Amino acid sequence: MTGGKTKRLIVVVGPTAVGKTTMGIALAKHFKTEIISADSRQFYREMSIGTAKPDADELTVVKHHFIDSHTIEEEYSAGDFERGALCLLDSLFEKHDVVVMVGGSGLFVRAVCEGLDNLPKAPVAVRERLNGIFEQEGLESLQQKLKQVDPDYYQHADIHNPQRVIRALEVYEATGQPFSSYRVREMVERPFKIVTIGLNMERQELYDRINLRVDRMIEKGLVSEVRSLLSHRNKPALLTVGYAEIFDFIDGKITLEEAISRIKQNSRRYAKRQITWFKKHGNTVWFEPDDCEGILSFLRSGLTRP
Repeated sequence: MTGGKTKRLIVVVGPTAVGKTTMGIALAKHFKTEIISADSRQFYREMSIGTAKPDADELTVVKHHFIDSHTIEEEYSAGDFERGALCLLDSLFEKHDVVVMVGGSGLFVRAVCEGLDNLPKAPVAVRERLNGIFEQEGLESLQQKLKQVDPDYYQHADIHNPQRVIRALEVYEATGQPFSSYRVREMVERPFKIVTIGLNMERQELYDRINLRVDRMIEKGLVSEVRSLLSHRNKPALLTVGYAEIFDFIDGKITLEEAISRIKQNSRRYAKRQITWFKKHGNTVWFEPDDCEGILSFLRSGLTRP
């Protein structure tokens, strides 16, 4: 990264459906720069409807990175994203003083902003076995195992996220050491300034937006998209809200109406967890999602802390 003017990474975070994509594009246009997506599912070309990717027009207005960059057949972790995004930032900061990063995946945002511990990769067979337990016995069985082998991580983790639970158990089974024992590294200092903008709104309005988004996903063909991914259903990215429920419908476990209801409910729960995460991590400054002028005023003031 070259010297001269201070480089800034503007990070736009917040719950699902709050309007991060729209705000990110507005900021990128203002600063004449590009966007890095920090959404852990939008990397995958095969997952579009259920991940609410920016549409073709939005992708044309501002150049986006890490959208459709990988296939679902590839394993792509937060650590992989950290390395890839930092390499890209080196290149982007050669051309721009400001870069915008947008995403609601807390671990992936944290990877770029703070760095992650160097967690070992587990053998594929371990993951497949844990995925099989999840499919046959459900998440609760894995939660109880995690509580036994790593009570510390169990107390602090998002135990309702199958990816997180399975990942922690993978590390334990591959190394014999609890996942929490690897999470001890201090925050890494980055060679650029980070300003984190959080978007949030009144709870019921957000829930209404989430419900509407789910209805639109169904109208656009979410069920067909999920059917096309049946052969990959045990991939971590598909053990998530919007996909897991439709798999249950396809398996005949629930009706489509029940699946839609569960997606809405689980999306609302996920939104609450996202808000909690971003209030705990980083120095996030919060705004209404339509307050572009307020955000620009804050950024122009040169403040990097609330």
